[in-house]
Amino acid sequence: QVQLVESGGGLVQAGVSLRLSCAASVRTSSNRAMGWFRQAPGKEREFVAAINWSGGSTRYADSVKGRFTISRDNAKNTVYLQMNSLKPEDTAVYYCAAAPQSSIVTTTRGYNYWGQGTQVTVSS
Repeated sequence: QVQLVESGGGLVQAGVSLRLSCAASVRTSSNRAMGWFRQAPGKEREFVAAINWSGGSTRYADSVKGRFTISRDNAKNTVYLQMNSLKPEDTAVYYCAAAPQSSIVTTTRGYNYWGQGTQVTVSS
């Protein structure tokens, strides 16, 4: 069982930065690919970024490429999402997820553990 707890969300103005953190409960999370997804009101949950088990490979949604950076610290069982140049359309609940395998996946069905989410609201 892997428990994930997100933190770092908040209400910010457009153009600023936020860093989200996702703390995993057990060390075995270091063998798993990790991902960030987001869900805006009335919309489906969508892929944002993912990272493989070692941190050597990452993937991003086109909408955040160049602005967001995913990283991980396996010694701390933590995954991060650095979000720069935030836009109002980035407003959503952001979820951290752990996959059952070490390689990157970009679909919600590819993850079997989810955090409770953290709200990010970007005002214009």
